[in-house]
Amino acid sequence: MPDGFEAFLRAVDPADRAADIRAVWDDAVAAGGWEGPPVWVHGDLHPANVVVSDGTLSGIVDFGDLFAGDPAWDLAAAWVLLPADMAARFFDSYALADEAAIRRARGLAAMKSLFLMLMGQNGDRGLPGGKPHWGPVGRAALERVLKGL
Repeated sequence: MPDGFEAFLRAVDPADRAADIRAVWDDAVAAGGWEGPPVWVHGDLHPANVVVSDGTLSGIVDFGDLFAGDPAWDLAAAWVLLPADMAARFFDSYALADEAAIRRARGLAAMKSLFLMLMGQNGDRGLPGGKPHWGPVGRAALERVLKGL
């Protein structure tokens, strides 16, 4: 699992939720690494990298982080992209995700949520590359992550 989690957690500093967020991350790390063959993953699925038309996913953009590895990177989209209470339905329909993959995906979704929140904070501060509209998206995703399945 990436080291970026600690940096994002410190930078966002969600003091009131830090213990809950860390528990999700620790559970993801405890799930163990991907043991299957590497699969192609987008690696950076979040709301700015998908195209939605009339409420339906119609495209994916920005393949700059494409790599072969753990599918949990893209399975994190269940919390980052889908509406509340849809992660369980997603995983019920996606037969290839075992419990460990779901746990890793949830931890990665927590990290991605923190990243979105940080980009929002940077935008609020007027920092280069910051995007103020990403903050609310990240906070909403984090709430879905903390709720679990």
